[in-house]
Amino acid sequence: VQLQACGGGLVQPGGSLRLSCVASGSIFSINDMGWYRQAPGKQRELVATITSVYTTNYADSVKGRFAIFRDNAKKSVYLQMNSLKPEDTAIYYCNAVRKSSGSYYPLGSWGQGTQVTVSS
Repeated sequence: VQLQACGGGLVQPGGSLRLSCVASGSIFSINDMGWYRQAPGKQRELVATITSVYTTNYADSVKGRFAIFRDNAKKSVYLQMNSLKPEDTAIYYCNAVRKSSGSYYPLGSWGQGTQVTVSS
């Protein structure tokens, strides 16, 4: 699966952004998908997942503020981010994921990601 994320930018605290990710080269609809982020000096973390049957899961830090959804016809997955905080500043990536022993693991290679900066 090859993935291209976009939609990042500079936004003020409390603002919103919608990230998009387009997949190519594989059967998108059967894959569980996830959005990750990596802040400067920190490890990459998984923030949201959506299964092939549209079950969603979120990290506690974004629960109630972020929403992940997908459009299989467009081979796309989205991350709607509301009530953004400065601590949401990071490079955001999407990837196909696989759940094993209760944890999700990335399947594909990492694309360039998209930068989200939350600052006044």
